Amino acid sequence: MPQPKLKLDRSRHAAPQVFEHLRAQIVSLALAPGAALSRVALAEAYGLSQTPIRDALIRLAEEGLVEIYPQHTTVVSRIDVAAARQAHFLRRSLELEIVHTLARRPDPALWSRLQAEIDLQRASHQAGQTQAFINADQAFHRAMHEAANVAGLWELGQRYSGHLDRLRRLHLPEAGKAERILDDHQRLLDAIVAQDAPRAQAVLREHLSGTLSQVAEICKRYPDYVLADYAPSDAEPPAARVSGA
Repeated sequence: MPQPKLKLDRSRHAAPQVFEHLRAQIVSLALAPGAALSRVALAEAYGLSQTPIRDALIRLAEEGLVEIYPQHTTVVSRIDVAAARQAHFLRRSLELEIVHTLARRPDPALWSRLQAEIDLQRASHQAGQTQAFINADQAFHRAMHEAANVAGLWELGQRYSGHLDRLRRLHLPEAGKAERILDDHQRLLDAIVAQDAPRAQAVLREHLSGTLSQVAEICKRYPDYVLADYAPSDAEPPAARVSGA
């Protein structure tokens, strides 16, 4: 188990900070599925009592990111494809309405903000900075929620996104994946600027389908990481094995 690197903000409660830090490590796969999390070791590493550690682990369990075995241990959960599909359905439903709303009104300040995030993503990709690329990706989508005055729904979606985000992290290294994300974001912004709501929705639908359309291949490559919600047989045609996201 890697030693946590976190400088606690003494103006905030410790448990939420530990939760946020551990969650980020889990979603980034720095803590891989199956990794054991010792409450005693974590308390020592964070310089805290076991109470905030316990509270943080309970919150992670509520999101399905860890499995707690009383009187035994806690382990990082495998990626649940069924949970990822539900998170994807929620996100797609929300963002289809969001881009429809944004494409029906001019907002040059938003357009500039979204372009800045795309430019930052591109620079991060060129520099090989994966986490900065992901952060800019998140900021791009969050900015749209905020512009549509539904920022609270972004936070809601994040509470269900852990399994989907881990799948996306496994898929990101695929050749051409980062470039497709950049291209999708630019095309989406172009459609919003043109105030073409149907095109914006079509681009978004295509953009959000990428990872789940490859879930069978991801399961095959990372069998120890992924808990699939189906078991395709060798006799099934490829089209039947791939989730239509």
